[in-house]
Amino acid sequence: MPRRIIYICILTFLLFTDSFSQDPTFSQFYANPLYLSPSFAGATEEYRLGLNYRNQWPAIPGVFHTYSISFDKALVNFNSGIGVLATYDVAGSGDLSTTNVGLLYSYDFFINREWHIRPGVNFKFYYLGLDLAKLIWSSSLSRGGTPTPSIHPPAFDNVADVDFATSALVYNDRIWAGFTLDHLLVPKTSFYGEDATVPIKFNLYGGVQIIKKTRLRTKLKEVLSIAMNFQTQAKFFQTDIGLYYYKDPLIFGLWYRGIPLVTSQAGDAIIGLIGIKTSQLHIGYSYDFTISNLISSSSGAHEISLVYEFTSLSVGSQKRRIRAIPCPEF
Repeated sequence: MPRRIIYICILTFLLFTDSFSQDPTFSQFYANPLYLSPSFAGATEEYRLGLNYRNQWPAIPGVFHTYSISFDKALVNFNSGIGVLATYDVAGSGDLSTTNVGLLYSYDFFINREWHIRPGVNFKFYYLGLDLAKLIWSSSLSRGGTPTPSIHPPAFDNVADVDFATSALVYNDRIWAGFTLDHLLVPKTSFYGEDATVPIKFNLYGGVQIIKKTRLRTKLKEVLSIAMNFQTQAKFFQTDIGLYYYKDPLIFGLWYRGIPLVTSQAGDAIIGLIGIKTSQLHIGYSYDFTISNLISSSSGAHEISLVYEFTSLSVGSQKRRIRAIPCPEF
């Protein structure tokens, strides 16, 4: 009972005070490339459909569930790509939810024969919702038979706003690096106050293929990559670094989140990944093993990704192709 009262007090504080929202984070960020950066829109053979699910801290009541669905297409004749991305993040018994639906565009510039730069943009709709009827207030609880005063929260409207993100990606056959600036229109995120907004988020990511073996010149057979992802939002910042090893058709990954001095929470989690990658289908599962103070109470985080790539063109009709970006698919 005391624990439930603590959760109620925390939620009440969030409802009636101005606060800054934080974006959900995917451990398999390359399995959700449009969420990481709009520069990845259309960076595929022709069509790509992605589904992602994350279950954060399942042992804690009112867990965080994040869902994402994306679809993008390569416009090969225009050196461009377009896409649509929808994310839904929900937490707590009151279904405190954030929904984003965006339209993305990217363009691929040839710097020279080896290097490309790919800027991108994302125009999106932002929606914040809460179901008060599902909340348990202190008036619904009693301690030792003593009644507690009733709580009647004032009425509010769910929050709707627009948002914008931009990015750039530089790459060649073995190296990639990019950045993303998100929430540039700082959408509102308060049910009652006027000052609470979603702070601007900055991502810096990149990596290199240390080992690369191919078969028939184009099909990857074995790849070892090292990659990193740094992100900061408001006063919080986080850095992930890790390795991917692909041996057709299996892929394995090991990541460390919480590098001292470049992460707000030093020593946050160790992330393990296993996946299957074929020419069209990529399926991945990862688990975040918590190594912070929450190790005994959070049960880590589970994440599942599914990416399906397909084309409607015959091999002979594909006269031009989007230059493949060397970053992993998980």
